[in-house]
Amino acid sequence: MSEQVPDTVTGRVPQTEGEFAGWTYWKGDPFEDRAGPFYERQQDDGSCVVAFRAEPRHMNGGGFMHGGCLMTFADGALFSIARHELDGHHSVTMHLAGDFLSQVRVGQLVEARGEVVRGGGKTIFVAGTVTADGSPALRFDGIIRKLQKRD
Repeated sequence: MSEQVPDTVTGRVPQTEGEFAGWTYWKGDPFEDRAGPFYERQQDDGSCVVAFRAEPRHMNGGGFMHGGCLMTFADGALFSIARHELDGHHSVTMHLAGDFLSQVRVGQLVEARGEVVRGGGKTIFVAGTVTADGSPALRFDGIIRKLQKRD
């Protein structure tokens, strides 16, 4: 991955090569940097899709994706899905719950899509689904709390 400079407003870095060329990723969270990168793209309808390719490092001892990896991905996806509601605020996850629906294997394309169920204030409610090659793998719900505005 070529080193790109993050956008000073969004913190997003454009991906210029490979499978996710034309997508962006967020650089700045040491844990997510290690687990990801997780790529994001805005769809024509204004919704957001977040994705990554499952690698051996994401798997558990049983040979399928570790649940913690799926939940980490869902946690990051909350903020991408709710980006328009965040209005430049630093934000934190208040709640994240998930229902595991099927296994994810090495090589599968993992994607998250969702919607803001309720927003408009300091608390944002999000619901979404993670798929692996189009098949549902995790259903998730989360609550985000907006903090102070970014400088």
